[in-house]
Amino acid sequence: MTVSISAVVLLSVLAFLLVRMAGLKVGHAIVCVLLGFYLASSSIAPTISETATNVSRMIGGISF
Repeated sequence: MTVSISAVVLLSVLAFLLVRMAGLKVGHAIVCVLLGFYLASSSIAPTISETATNVSRMIGGISF
């Protein structure tokens, strides 16, 4: 649960910055959000969630 909340916050901040600084149009951002909602309710959602969890664990395991 913590990973998904962190990912939502990170992606929201990234989308906000892209809209403000990189010229991403608000309409494009809305389309991406809608795509996310439809992906979340699709049959591929568990695979996407598992992949995101594995990637976050891999990044968390990196020692500097």
